[in-house]
Amino acid sequence: MSETRWLSEDEQRVWREFGVATGMVQGHLEGQLSRDSGMPLAYYEVLVALSEAPGRSLRMSELATALHSSRSRLSHAVARLEANDWVRREACPTDKRGAWAVLTPAGFAALEAAAPGHVDAVRKSLFDALTPEQVRQLGEIMAAIRNQLTPQCAVAVAAAAELVESS
Repeated sequence: MSETRWLSEDEQRVWREFGVATGMVQGHLEGQLSRDSGMPLAYYEVLVALSEAPGRSLRMSELATALHSSRSRLSHAVARLEANDWVRREACPTDKRGAWAVLTPAGFAALEAAAPGHVDAVRKSLFDALTPEQVRQLGEIMAAIRNQLTPQCAVAVAAAAELVESS
């Protein structure tokens, strides 16, 4: 077992600021969407992903991967979106276990109505606090973190899939 690499004082400070800031941004966005559009951020993200997909539809497994969500959590969200008539599920013709999530016209209209307020909240809670150079740097930092974690996430997803298949 390797020795623990403890955080330096600066790293500890940055880590805590990161946690507080991301929590505050997330809370601000959740509150704005809930208040103005009656939906949580997770549902908004499902609608966005479907709106950007060809034919406004994705296999449920692809949607879960795109949103970095578990299949069970996504299934619950899609069920709620179906109840609002914003998304419908369609059986996959080539795989009896697979299903497609399809954005309905009502779902697209809900997304169009929610988007201006959401974008305004994103701008106010994140980008308005930064200079253009800081925005560029933040993009590079987030890409570096994503690139570091992507292989680890792929391993975790594969391990979870093996557990599901073996049970």
